[in-house]
Amino acid sequence: MNFKMVGRILSLILAVEAVLMLPAVGICFFDKDYFVAACFGVTIVITAVIAGILAIFGRDARMEFYAREGFVSVGLCWILMSLMGCLPFYFSRQIPNFIDALFEIVSGFTTTGSSIIPNVELLSRGLLYWRSFSHWIGGMGVLVFLLAIVPLNGKNAGFTLHLMRAESPGPDVGKLAPKMRETAKILYIIYIALTVLDFLFLLMGGMSVFDSVCTAFGTAGTGGFGVRADSIASYSPYLQNVTTVFMLLFGINFTVYYLLLLKNFKQALKDEEIHLYLGFFAVATIIITGNIAKMYPSIGDAARHAAFQVASIMTTTGFATTNFDNWPVFSKTILLMLMIPGACAGSTGGGMKWARINILTKTLVRNIRRMLHPRRVERIRVNSNVIDEKVVDNTSAYLAAYCAIAVASLLVISFDGLTMESNISAVIACFNNIGPGFAQVGPEMNFAIYSPLSKIVLIFDMLAGRLEILPILILFTKHTWTVSKR
Repeated sequence: MNFKMVGRILSLILAVEAVLMLPAVGICFFDKDYFVAACFGVTIVITAVIAGILAIFGRDARMEFYAREGFVSVGLCWILMSLMGCLPFYFSRQIPNFIDALFEIVSGFTTTGSSIIPNVELLSRGLLYWRSFSHWIGGMGVLVFLLAIVPLNGKNAGFTLHLMRAESPGPDVGKLAPKMRETAKILYIIYIALTVLDFLFLLMGGMSVFDSVCTAFGTAGTGGFGVRADSIASYSPYLQNVTTVFMLLFGINFTVYYLLLLKNFKQALKDEEIHLYLGFFAVATIIITGNIAKMYPSIGDAARHAAFQVASIMTTTGFATTNFDNWPVFSKTILLMLMIPGACAGSTGGGMKWARINILTKTLVRNIRRMLHPRRVERIRVNSNVIDEKVVDNTSAYLAAYCAIAVASLLVISFDGLTMESNISAVIACFNNIGPGFAQVGPEMNFAIYSPLSKIVLIFDMLAGRLEILPILILFTKHTWTVSKR
């Protein structure tokens, strides 16, 4: 393990985080909220000092970087970033309990949107901004951002690929450009452009600048933290429809946008994952609209709420225009099922990803055929391309780890005595980075009801879900920390 190189990367991450807090300080000064500004200032100093110590530790690091260092760097980066990011909430006493503050910011960085705050409108605007901005930071990934702005390659050509593979969501990570740094730049240019476009459409609908910025951050990162207690419910139908469209756009693999920019329309439109994603969205919206039609004044209103909530759940954003916990059990069951696959690989959304669902389904079909025809040789194809068996094996391993963590988490939080519906939806909502669940953790409720132990478990679930499980699990294996000779 090249500990010094890991320390060097962590120092850069913390330095970037300290800089990213500065706009929140500016908002506090604009609002003359000097106490919260001071809390951010103290946090920035602490973060910078730790970054400096880590930089000194890693100043003469060997330029050797392998998959293990990549996974460890990503796992530790998200943990350290969360520990620093929660301090303004804690220091300001607007979230006086440290575990609660940590839960809130982890929910932000992992783009989950689950909250322990009963009424967000009581928070200072600086904290509201930081809370929503954390979605945008975590949406594409802070290390992807680092790769885009800092030349980390050094002498090791595979350096950036290990970081990218460890942080980027989906069963496999490829290059959009010959160099991974160029790939990271392309991803962030698309990300910024879509965010700005969303912001402008929200402004045109009469939303205030501050609300538009925070809502665009939450939509782009598919996070779901809002600046109003009722999420998006009190905004106009136009603003709700704009948010529906952009949630869907941010849930699509960004490689598709790159192909469209290259005018490679045929390859972009034949993507099987997109077909599954948009197909299930359309079918679920139609079914739920019919199921809830009697609950709203018109079929148009029912369709608007259905489309919004299906998009919000599928993209793992977590915004709400209505209390969908009051919907019929059939509609709620569809939403619960859609929480698991989530969005597309290579998007800012969470969940298992439709790419994995596609691979798992084809693997099941192939194995059934093999049982009937033992000598049959058949390779799994996605988008007409043969999938490496290593990707198939990794997908199956991911499913096994996913089920094990979900079951273990459910058992632990069940000690709190909440209803089964609450506990199951809480685990699924946090593990898949959704946000609200059902019953006692529904869209009009929050997660403050859980004990500190349960919140720690759900924090772990949020981190594991956002980082695709392995970078977090690897931190707990003995072999990871052994110093091997190369």
